Amino acid sequence: MPKSSTHNDWLPPQAIQALQALGANLAVARVRRRESLRQWAKRIGVSVRTLQRLEDGDPGVGMGVYAAALWLMGRADALPALADPSLDRSALEVNVREARQRLARHPKAAA
Repeated sequence: MPKSSTHNDWLPPQAIQALQALGANLAVARVRRRESLRQWAKRIGVSVRTLQRLEDGDPGVGMGVYAAALWLMGRADALPALADPSLDRSALEVNVREARQRLARHPKAAA
């Protein structure tokens, strides 16, 4: 049985669904390559049970295991884009709000 972690108990449903979809996609990639669980697990360097947990979308599986599976698919280069600052809409909204507040405090600077 996998270790329980308190952070897994409060994951948002969207995060759980995303992990499950990622795991399912990785399982499809493995099957399309006609690799068994045992072969794929050996290539990643994990146990078959850990690979099964990854394919189930278990949030307790380490990020490095997901990265290794993506590497086997030739998709490890996609990882940095997941947190690309230029795509961080929340941070952009904070920047816009702060700029508007600065303009409101110093209206002559805007002219």
